[in-house]
Amino acid sequence: MIRLILTVLLQSVLLVLSQFFLKIGVDKIGKFEWNFASFKNLLFNWQLSLAGVCGLAALAIWITLLKKHDFSLVYPLTSISYILGILLAYFILHEAVPYTRWIGVIIVMIGVFFIVK
Repeated sequence: MIRLILTVLLQSVLLVLSQFFLKIGVDKIGKFEWNFASFKNLLFNWQLSLAGVCGLAALAIWITLLKKHDFSLVYPLTSISYILGILLAYFILHEAVPYTRWIGVIIVMIGVFFIVK
């Protein structure tokens, strides 16, 4: 069970990093227009490339998890990504996170605990 949890945690970290780099990348692009310069900015944006790499790695791990375990177990466990996402938004992106979202994170953590039990 511990191996399953660690694998799901790795998949969730990669998934959240993918979304994080996507956010950073699109913020750096600025206004998008349908021209060569905008597409060049997309192609040579390292944050977007890293988002893709993290997303593909998360997908590969997800496929492995689905092959070995019940969907009804692994899918709810991936809700750990909500916790990681809100922590990253608060501490790294310095976003304002209202207390209601923190309460939601606590509820998710409790739910994950019961799923593992």
